Amino acid sequence: MTRFATLLGTAGALVASLLLASPASAQSATQPLPQMQAQAQIKPVLRSEIAVLSDIVTVGDFYSDAGPVALVPLFRAPDLGVTGSVPAEDVARRAQAAGLTDAGTDGLRAVTVHRRAEIYDAARLKTVIGAAIALRDANIRAEDLEVSFFRDPAPLQADPGDMEPVRVDQVVWSRTDGRFTVSASVATGGGRQTLSLTGFAREMVEVTVLAQPLSRGTVLKAEDLTVARLPVQQVPARAVLDPADVVGLAARMNMRPNSPLVRADFERPVLVARNERVTLTFEMPGMKLTSRGQAMEDGSEGDMIDIMNLQSKRVVPAIVVGHGQVRILAPNTLPAAAQVASLDGASR
Repeated sequence: MTRFATLLGTAGALVASLLLASPASAQSATQPLPQMQAQAQIKPVLRSEIAVLSDIVTVGDFYSDAGPVALVPLFRAPDLGVTGSVPAEDVARRAQAAGLTDAGTDGLRAVTVHRRAEIYDAARLKTVIGAAIALRDANIRAEDLEVSFFRDPAPLQADPGDMEPVRVDQVVWSRTDGRFTVSASVATGGGRQTLSLTGFAREMVEVTVLAQPLSRGTVLKAEDLTVARLPVQQVPARAVLDPADVVGLAARMNMRPNSPLVRADFERPVLVARNERVTLTFEMPGMKLTSRGQAMEDGSEGDMIDIMNLQSKRVVPAIVVGHGQVRILAPNTLPAAAQVASLDGASR
């Protein structure tokens, strides 16, 4: 049980001044008689539990409908975050002495009093520090900072009635390595307690990474990717931020998961491999000719590569249009007969 210090030494004077200056008493002469009688019939009720912000517990905190003496102090409140109790008879007796003549115990043996406090644990202090750093650097967003302490502080209890329960007074932060030292103060209800916090505040960025290993030549699918939050210092300047930039491309090498991706790590997938047997197609109005050939080099969709006609042994340029599929392109200056001739032995 927390000890309460009574403030009845000043209660009498406060009651007298309140009764003399109270707007309620000043207006009573002009109030209709029925209204005055209704007010007189309202009996104050003692609360079984109360929670206060101030370091003083008043008559109005204990009793509902305390009237003009509601602000008269009765006890000193417990410390921040502490809960105590006081005998109901003591509350009633001192409230009567303060001028609330109808005060009673209302069947209660004790009243529980809790002094409210704002709890600042490590997680909440990280938010405070991130906001303080961002406030001092316009190029930083608080949500982009990942704050960690060298040693997590114990939870703090701050006065919720203070305009700044926790106030950051000074910030020293290195954007290069993320180290910070913060000087702050906490409202304790009876003043402010100084606080020093140290740790890292690293600037983070969301990047696209592999969710699983990827083998060389494998075409990347959306389900192969995920998003990771990494320190800016660990992300290459040309890292992939949008998955759409690489989906559908093939890996140039074997790749590990959870590492930042770079566009240069990917290429268009090879649809025709060097020395692969392919189908050559030549089309013109009213005619479509096909033949077999051999690729002289690798090719991705849309690439122009050299193809050797297996029957004529002539090498002709062609555009890759699909897996094992190419379309013949002959110089525009050649007559159609010459283009057809390059397909010696082709079938209509």
